[in-house]
Amino acid sequence: MPDRLPTHIGPFALGTFGDGSRVFPGLVVGPRVRDLSDLAPSVRAVVEDWEALFPRLADLAQETADAWHALADLRVLAPIEPGQVLQSGANYRKHVVDLVAAEKESVHGATPEEARADAERMMDERIRGGVPYVFLGSPRAICGPYDDVLLPALGEQHDWELELALVIGRTGKHIPAEDAMSYVAAYTICNDLTTRDQLYRPDLKAIGTDWFTAKNADTFLPTGPFLVPAAFVGNPTEDADVRITLRHNGVVRQDESTKDMIFDIPRLIAYVSTTTTLRPGDLLLTGSPAGNGAHWGVFLKPGDVMEAEITGLGHQRNTVRSGQ
Repeated sequence: MPDRLPTHIGPFALGTFGDGSRVFPGLVVGPRVRDLSDLAPSVRAVVEDWEALFPRLADLAQETADAWHALADLRVLAPIEPGQVLQSGANYRKHVVDLVAAEKESVHGATPEEARADAERMMDERIRGGVPYVFLGSPRAICGPYDDVLLPALGEQHDWELELALVIGRTGKHIPAEDAMSYVAAYTICNDLTTRDQLYRPDLKAIGTDWFTAKNADTFLPTGPFLVPAAFVGNPTEDADVRITLRHNGVVRQDESTKDMIFDIPRLIAYVSTTTTLRPGDLLLTGSPAGNGAHWGVFLKPGDVMEAEITGLGHQRNTVRSGQ
């Protein structure tokens, strides 16, 4: 366990835990965890029957029987094994404006004022008529919220990207944006690490980005600590003031509201469901705000510590190690 217990908004949350001899799904209520093995074999199974089991979870959260563990005595694992991992890119306005403006200055010779004004206009147009940019990640990259992150042998520019993630709770295809929020079961935290200098293949320039190598190394997706039901969070892009904050070796690098998203959660769900059928347990990452290592000119090295939190969802603390 970390030095401080993770906390969550609302009366309860879900997680996956180890007690030294086994792994089990748990209902988290403050500093206590109730073993849910008598209800379902995994958190994924709970989400797959979300509509029926959610009221039961609310009842169990009120119980005081001796099926409870102290959270401090357990190992906190990644809360769910997802079906699909869908990842949104370039979805925070300030982040994308910074990137576009920097390119216009360095490549096209624009003044800082001209570059930023052009970038702002581009974002306004993208919001009005554009579509999200989404790609697939590997569930094998997931690790726990307090596990070590192991740097792969390939590449040197290993970067952080803290993101709000949502878990799908209903099966759907061609989901209208106005109905999309009813498909969200819960929210969690993901740090979608990227090896920047492996993102583009010099031998295949015409093909473009190599997301597989750059983003899917083992431990490159710290997830959790919990799944916090959407009913307790609201709509993070409209109703709630949800902040995404990451510290690298104690220095704040990312600190942004989810309201800065270019495409909100309903539009993301509507977009991805035009291509793939969404099923309970699918994980959708909503993009990373400004403040990545590439922005600061600082990348991850062995011994570094990342501390991350999103309002109401808990926190992560990952130490970086060499995986070579």
